[in-house]
Amino acid sequence: MSDITRLLEAAGQGDPMAADELLPLVYQELRTLAAQKMAREQPGHTLQATALVHEAWLRLGDGIFANRSHFFAAAAEAMRRTLVESARSKFREKRGGGAEHVDVADLEIAAPPGNEAESLAVHEVLDRLAIHDARKAEVVKLRYFVGFSFEETADVLDVSVPTVKRDWAYARAWLHQEIGPNHPLFSD
Repeated sequence: MSDITRLLEAAGQGDPMAADELLPLVYQELRTLAAQKMAREQPGHTLQATALVHEAWLRLGDGIFANRSHFFAAAAEAMRRTLVESARSKFREKRGGGAEHVDVADLEIAAPPGNEAESLAVHEVLDRLAIHDARKAEVVKLRYFVGFSFEETADVLDVSVPTVKRDWAYARAWLHQEIGPNHPLFSD
């Protein structure tokens, strides 16, 4: 049993010291994953990798995790939700917040969508994919939102790398139908 799994079990049983011991063990790995994800974001993104890790840690709170894989899957979900909320916040600001609304049809200038729109598009259909196939939705969360490699995703989900590759291919095809062919998720 790894130290991480042992500490997760201790924290789940109410040991207050377990969380203090757990953070140093997982912090660098979470920081690396957050940095990978942030590297794929547009330049000038206001959220930094360290802040993403801290927000994910806070969201994990006093959760009970069965093992290392469960913990990192929950952390990936927390990071995904943080990035989606950040994207929504930016869109609210871009749209003027409480400013007077203007009909887009009256405007002659159109801005191409950025990474925030892409993330929101994937997020919005991800719940439907989860209803269809929860593991494939988890693969998308880990690969797209967190930036895990196939190997890292397989490790977190406790499946083989070929299984992750099949799930990724299926999920991309399913999302292709839901979102459309021009989304960056569909280009390799």
